[in-house]
Amino acid sequence: MSNIARVIDKPPATVFSYLQYHGGIRPWQRFRRAEALSLEEREEISRGISHGCSARFIAKTLCRSASTISREINKNGGRGRYRATIADKSAWRRGQRPKPFLLNLNVMLKDLVDAKLCEDWSPEQIAGWLKLTYPDDEGMRVSHETIYKSLFVQTRGLLRKELRNHLRSKRKFRHAKGHKPGSGQQIVDGVSIRERPADVEDRAVPGHWEGDLICGPKNSYIATVVERQSRFTLLVKVDGKKTDRVVPALAGQMAKLPERLKQSLTWDRGTELASHQKFTVATDIDVYFCDPSSPWQRGTNENTNGLLRQYFPKGSCLSGYSQQDLDKVANHLNNRPRKTLGFLTPARKLEQLLQ
Repeated sequence: MSNIARVIDKPPATVFSYLQYHGGIRPWQRFRRAEALSLEEREEISRGISHGCSARFIAKTLCRSASTISREINKNGGRGRYRATIADKSAWRRGQRPKPFLLNLNVMLKDLVDAKLCEDWSPEQIAGWLKLTYPDDEGMRVSHETIYKSLFVQTRGLLRKELRNHLRSKRKFRHAKGHKPGSGQQIVDGVSIRERPADVEDRAVPGHWEGDLICGPKNSYIATVVERQSRFTLLVKVDGKKTDRVVPALAGQMAKLPERLKQSLTWDRGTELASHQKFTVATDIDVYFCDPSSPWQRGTNENTNGLLRQYFPKGSCLSGYSQQDLDKVANHLNNRPRKTLGFLTPARKLEQLLQ
């Protein structure tokens, strides 16, 4: 948005307001049919009228049908009131053919979508469920993109604005698939995840970790680190997001690990690990960075952060927890059975790996 604002010489807030009004979805661009009269042709009609030329003579000059010119003049005030620019604007206005919205035509479908959104279903889940539930009734199906447009495009006025709060992302408007927000400060000498050893991908070797920060109000954070093979979790208390606070605290905890578990750490593009060289020196653990806006590249950590929100709900301040409190939460989570481990606990799985 800042880049767009600079190009059009407008404040970023203006760009944001425009995008929010349209839901982040590019409005459909109208176009003039090739066979329709152009503004230039209407100018010629206006000149012809002013010179007293007949409709047939004007039509011959423009290689148009005489009836086309006659209808054009009569629809726009006749020979005495015809004006090219006014006629062109009127034709553009008359040419509008607003298409009725699907959810506006089917009240039952709209109410069903509304109810499922209130149950925190995603638009894609709703669209898939409708297809299974009503296999023989195409009138009871709707695409997830239609639901998103009905939520985000304010001019449609179909679904309540409050329903956006039930979406997981909590975005203000829709983003394109190729959308990449600015990555901010660059991490010097950061090694890309694409250079990570292949044995990390198949989880065959223990000791490879994924990490991130979970945040709360008042600049409060907790560092979360998860071992990829066993899903064993470490929680680290950090006093802020700056790298000079995060790196020493994280290194202090991970330096205590057995040597066999000190293989690698994969982090997102956050600058909290900008001093990754210091971390590697202190722990002998290599650090790799994900691509911008690619949380799925550290999916184990993302999933664990979702589980941790049961203990640290969104909106709760995280600064009041001591390291001992975090150790208790981590111990509780590490001793819960996990389906992905065949219902073994992460603690038990890690114990097996170290035997």
